[in-house]
Amino acid sequence: MDPRAPADDPAAGDATAGDATAGDPAAGDTTAGDPTAGDPTAGDATAGDPAAGDATAGDPTAGDATAGDPAAGDATAGDPAAGDATAGDPAGDPVSAWRGFAALADPLAGLLDMLDGSRGWRGRGPSLEAWVARELKRWLQARPHPGPPQGGPGLRQLQARAVKILVESPPALVEPLVSIFQLQDADRSPLLAHVHRLRQEGRFKEAVVLSTKLRLQPHLDVEEMSTPLLLQDKLGLVERYVDGFPGLQRRLLSLLDSWCRPGFDVHVVARRHPQAAWRPDRLSPRVLSRQVLRLRERFGLDPALCPHVVTQQRLASLRYLCYKRLVERSLSQESWVEHVHGLVGQNEWLQEQLLQLLASHDDAAVVAQCALDLSLPEGRLPATVVTELSRLRLQGSAAEAPSEGRTDDCYQLPIAREDIRFLASWEDLARHEAELLQPGQVVSVDLEWRPSFGVGGRPQASLMQVAVEGRVFLLDLPQLLSPARGQEPQAFSQLVSRLLADPSITKLGYGMAGDLRSLGASCPALAQAQKQLRGSLDLLQVHKQLRVVDAPAPGVDGAAGPRGLSLLVQQVLGKPLDKTQQLSNWDRRPLGEEQLVYAAADAYCLLEVYWALCREPARFHLSGDLGRSLRPGRSEKPPLPQQALAYPQQVLEVKEAAPEVQARAFRVVCDSMLQGLARRLRCLGVDVLVLGTGEDHRRAAEVARQEGRIVLTSGLPYHKLQAQLGAGRCLAVDCSLKAQQQAKAVIRHFNVRVTQDDIFSRCQACNCDQYLKVSKDMMKQLVRLSGHREGPGRTGEEAAQSEDELETGSAPEEPPGPCTYDPPCRWLEEADLQTRVPATLGSGAQLQLSGVPAGVLRRPGLRHFYCCTGCGKVFWEGSHLRRVAANFRDILQMAPGIPEPSQALGPAGSPS
Repeated sequence: MDPRAPADDPAAGDATAGDATAGDPAAGDTTAGDPTAGDPTAGDATAGDPAAGDATAGDPTAGDATAGDPAAGDATAGDPAAGDATAGDPAGDPVSAWRGFAALADPLAGLLDMLDGSRGWRGRGPSLEAWVARELKRWLQARPHPGPPQGGPGLRQLQARAVKILVESPPALVEPLVSIFQLQDADRSPLLAHVHRLRQEGRFKEAVVLSTKLRLQPHLDVEEMSTPLLLQDKLGLVERYVDGFPGLQRRLLSLLDSWCRPGFDVHVVARRHPQAAWRPDRLSPRVLSRQVLRLRERFGLDPALCPHVVTQQRLASLRYLCYKRLVERSLSQESWVEHVHGLVGQNEWLQEQLLQLLASHDDAAVVAQCALDLSLPEGRLPATVVTELSRLRLQGSAAEAPSEGRTDDCYQLPIAREDIRFLASWEDLARHEAELLQPGQVVSVDLEWRPSFGVGGRPQASLMQVAVEGRVFLLDLPQLLSPARGQEPQAFSQLVSRLLADPSITKLGYGMAGDLRSLGASCPALAQAQKQLRGSLDLLQVHKQLRVVDAPAPGVDGAAGPRGLSLLVQQVLGKPLDKTQQLSNWDRRPLGEEQLVYAAADAYCLLEVYWALCREPARFHLSGDLGRSLRPGRSEKPPLPQQALAYPQQVLEVKEAAPEVQARAFRVVCDSMLQGLARRLRCLGVDVLVLGTGEDHRRAAEVARQEGRIVLTSGLPYHKLQAQLGAGRCLAVDCSLKAQQQAKAVIRHFNVRVTQDDIFSRCQACNCDQYLKVSKDMMKQLVRLSGHREGPGRTGEEAAQSEDELETGSAPEEPPGPCTYDPPCRWLEEADLQTRVPATLGSGAQLQLSGVPAGVLRRPGLRHFYCCTGCGKVFWEGSHLRRVAANFRDILQMAPGIPEPSQALGPAGSPS
């Protein structure tokens, strides 16, 4: 039985509880293995072809009927469908049916005669007619020449009759009729009229699925068909709809890109489709942009089809580059100019944005040098910058702005320059092979590639660094992997494979999995490099443990410090890496001297970090000898320190205990890049405002001053906001942490008291803290009136519930125990409803009834629902409440006499 279909749903086909064929693999039960046969909303499960109309791909009843043809009298020899029909089968014995088909002069006409003369197939439950149609389809497929004669006048007449029946058929008959009568080739007019009728009735999913099976896409407007489903967050169905039609794929991409243009209001589109219960939380510009980029990659389409998304992506990269150069000073002027030129090009809008970014910076000398190198117009620059620019021109200076003086304070490569070897040929590899593959040694491995900032696909690796004691080898990948170089590619891949697979050689890396994926993408012969790896240690895993008990995370309550490997080197060796060459052009040949030294240091520092950890494991809170625990031949994580075992998620330490503040009284405003953190804090009852995408960060300072809020931000705006707001009013959040860890860090940093009553006291979607309680009976009435016969799908892409899902629960098998949800609110009354269809509150918020699964409405013990008066989101008590309580149990304040969540709630579910 389909758990999504209500009992009175005529679309439930023959998969209802009264189906006696559930245990019969031959009875054609649509739930046995074919998810599409009885459910028009499930899509097409055929082997990659959504329009093939063949539901046997996942149907265990289809079998291979030629091995033992039931029509030939053998019901057992190899045909899984030919066995004994169970009691209660609406038709009886499939063997008899197949013999009957073979005896008919025209089985196809016979099926149509039966359907014309019967009304049983128009009912709700399983029908004899649907069973016969499925068996006929299987019988035709089992014949040596399956299917009816091609192209004859008789077939055309049969198709015309079948189309008339199809438009009135329940879902269980659609699939076999399409397959038997090859309706993909039938007269399109009545089929198109039926699709339009489905759309007018608000049955958008059925219209798209039927169109896909009948290959009607070229005859329909892709925007009309896809827009309601996009509003309902059913992009998976739309993808299958355009699959195989490049023209439709391009139009879909352009449509989604148009929704990402500045100033676009998706509410305008939603008002044109009132029957589509849309998902505003899934249609933010950020989410849509990710989908556009994914579809462009999947379909291999021209980036010119999505100019708005590409431009916004370039703007984000431009801001990042300005932050790296103007704030962190961690990017060389030469690299900065090269990347900015590539991003901005002749785009006037991006040029204007660049001018604004430069004008907002205070260092006139650095900005003037940038303007000079980029030949920017002086008219839009501040007067101080123009003065400095004139001075530079008079001096004839093309040099970089004065150095920030960081080199002496950074890690210094301890080997001589002549010990850095650049290998670019097969002869070079052969000359140093013995040094690279010496058994028992420790080597470090790293990769460099030209940064693309996400606008040019996955970049190819440009340089591979392999460091051994006293020497670093830089392997020139463009030369060694060039097909025109003869034996070089094979020699390179063989050498690297031997290095990775030798368990006696300990391989060090920092984020090795990502490096090996990039290596495999550049060299197909090394596509399985990660599986070949033996005897390795990823120092990234060690670093994650060091940060638990070491100094506070970088960027919190202070200037932006080193991150990643640079931070690890600082913590272990005392000085950070100089990363100014990290984002340089690694495809350029010859490489600059600074690039060569940086690449060598990036690899060699891993050896020195490893040796330091092995010498003094206790100093770094590692229990036991790191070198012995990671002996050659093994690839495992070092033992966790005791402090980490006690507090695995504690990454911030509060130096001074701040005054305690109640969660519901704690008010913050978040950067638009911290939406995941915002949802987690709202989940804990914190009042959180979020800046809109592209909204000026000065707005955060303004709101913070007016409403007494704390600003949570990351990256470039932190220093300016901190200066405007003062100490303690702005916090830079570590973006390398997951949202749940960030939320815990913020709660601890500001000493926020969170209780179980605070959980879900606010809507995660809109921040509203006002709910109305809805009885189950009223919710059933509202769902029925809205026309939503079933809740959201529970399989495939449409069923995947993300970790940010907003429902309080999703119909758990057991009651939630002592952790209950009881926010202070009043019952929903008739006077609160502005309209019943669609169900709209007096505030104007439309209830999001499409998010309520039918199974929840039928769940015993569930007495009421809650609806947010701000956005109309519907909640109910379930397993999600327990998961959140368990995930945040280490920061929850328990009331006297209440057991800890880990004891009271039973086993914790998956992370929220």
